[in-house]
Amino acid sequence: MIKRKITNELVDAAKEYPVVTILGPRQSGKTTLAQMTFPKKSYCSLEDPDIRLRAQEDPRDFLGNYPNGCILDEIQRVPQLLSYIQTIVDKTSKTGMYILTGSHQPQLHEAVSQSLAGRTAVLTLLPFSHEELKKYHEEWSAFDLIFKGFFPRLHEKKLNTNRFFNSYLQTYVERDVRMMLNLKDLDRFQKFLVLLAGRIGSVVNYSSLSNDIGVSATTIKSWIGVLKSSYIIFELPPFFENIRKRIVKSPKIYFTDTGLASFLLGIKSKKQAERDPLRGALYENMIILEILKSFYNKGQRPNLFFYRDSYGNEVDCIIRHNRKLMPIEIKSGSTFTTDYLKGIKQFQKVMGKNISSPTVLYNGKESFTTNGIKVFNLLLKKLY
Repeated sequence: MIKRKITNELVDAAKEYPVVTILGPRQSGKTTLAQMTFPKKSYCSLEDPDIRLRAQEDPRDFLGNYPNGCILDEIQRVPQLLSYIQTIVDKTSKTGMYILTGSHQPQLHEAVSQSLAGRTAVLTLLPFSHEELKKYHEEWSAFDLIFKGFFPRLHEKKLNTNRFFNSYLQTYVERDVRMMLNLKDLDRFQKFLVLLAGRIGSVVNYSSLSNDIGVSATTIKSWIGVLKSSYIIFELPPFFENIRKRIVKSPKIYFTDTGLASFLLGIKSKKQAERDPLRGALYENMIILEILKSFYNKGQRPNLFFYRDSYGNEVDCIIRHNRKLMPIEIKSGSTFTTDYLKGIKQFQKVMGKNISSPTVLYNGKESFTTNGIKVFNLLLKKLY
């Protein structure tokens, strides 16, 4: 087991707050992180039917068995515990009493906002970052990473990739989706997942998906909401602040793990990923995820956006930091061309002096600066 990059932030948060809540997708390593960071704390999994029943029937007595607090795994299974935890932590000045984990964002966020506002720090843990995976293998090919994905157990146990994602998908559909939706047609939902994987990096078009699958646009919105809630996908919002031109105002869709997206697309090897028509979109997905993880692992809110105007000018990712905008173009090619600079140059004209550190992240080995724009490979060199 390796030490996760978010560990220091978790330790610091536990020194300041009586409760720390760790959110993230299933199998991202939340339980392992909590237990490795706080090995002396008692651990309770609320997925265990017996433990869950005890917690539901007598919450006060259940928590009374842990006077110094504990790790409560999958807290969204018994959200009523949060009110009792609030009462306990309000009576003591202790910090780091409870470490909570959860996989369903809305349920947990709603309960936390009602019961633990001001009493808990909230962290987000995604699967391994590339830097963390270097502990297992020093050099990774971008498309090997895209195909295999970043889930900890897949790498720690050296599992068969296809078998892992087949099991992950079935478990997710059977448990999480059915738990949150009255899903009557599983086949259509599975088709929806595949179509969504084929639209990585694209602006969401509810009508198009509705027509392709044969369900209402309202249903599509509901399904996307559930996928976001359980950290299967995430949306990258458009940037349109202080820009007068007509621009796209719908978000883009990405998957929280490229391995799962590759599995849904039928990609079964590194070579297939390299040749796939969606190689550019998958590479873009992976790089944006790496940026996202770097913020989450520091406990920071990721202010990430994309830009696209009505004329087709686009920048793949924009980081807003210290009142400045950092435009980032992402290319899967290994050979740099000046075409890679077009989107950033156009954005610079629109935004003027508000630009900082414009960057092209590509799949080549060389690092250099041209026209004031940095060019390098994020798998070989850090962004900051």
